[in-house]
Amino acid sequence: MPASDNLSQKFLSFFIKDAEPAPAGPGATAPAGGAPGPAGAVAPTAPLPAGNIDGKFAEHLAGVLIKNNLPGPDYFEFRETLRGLEGLDLSEGKQYQAAWASFKALGGPPDLAVLTGTAQQYLTLLAQDRDAFGKSVDQAVQERVGGLQREQQQLQADNDALARQLAELQQKAAANAARLTAIGGEIAEQSARLTQHRQNYEATYGHFTQQIRNDVNRITQYLK
Repeated sequence: MPASDNLSQKFLSFFIKDAEPAPAGPGATAPAGGAPGPAGAVAPTAPLPAGNIDGKFAEHLAGVLIKNNLPGPDYFEFRETLRGLEGLDLSEGKQYQAAWASFKALGGPPDLAVLTGTAQQYLTLLAQDRDAFGKSVDQAVQERVGGLQREQQQLQADNDALARQLAELQQKAAANAARLTAIGGEIAEQSARLTQHRQNYEATYGHFTQQIRNDVNRITQYLK
C-alpha cells in the first residue's frame, strides 16, 4: 500500500488530475475527458449527478480510502501502475495489460479477483460514506429550513388572526408580513445552498465511483 507522508494527495491523484479545472456553474458535470485514465477517459456507463466536483469532498473521499486502506497490494497499486503508463503510445488495452504484468512482477497477487474484489470493497466504503453524508444533509435541512418554515407558518397564522382584530394591531401585522418576506428569501437561500452542497458531493462521489467501475469493466474486458 502507498506509504508516503502525502497519502491523501497521492490517492486523490488516482482520480482527479492536479490541473483538472472545476466545471463551470451550478449543475455542471465533470467533462468526459477530465477523469484520469490511460488514453483518456471512456464515456461513463451512467450519467454523473448534477453538481460540481468539490475539492474538499474529493479530499474527504480520499481520506476515507486511506483510513480503510486494505493491507497488501491491491486495486490501488494496480491503478498507480496504470497511471505511470499515461502518455505512452499504447492502446488502452495494452496499458491495462502492461500494468497487470508490472503489478504481478512487483509482488502483486496474480489473481484478477483481487483487483475487482478490492475495488468493490472501496466502492462499498464510499457508498457507506455517501449514506452517512446524506443523513447529515437531511438533518441540516430539517434543522435550518424546517425551523424557518415552522416560523413562517406561525407568523402567517398570527397575521390571519390580526387581520380580524382592531386597526391598532395593523402595525404588528405589517411587521410580521415583512418578516414573512425575509423568511422566504432565507428559505430559498438555505435550500439552494444545501441542494448545491448535496449536488457537489454527488458529483464528486459519482466521479470517484465511476472511475472505479470503469476500471472494473476494463479489467474484465482486457485482463483474461
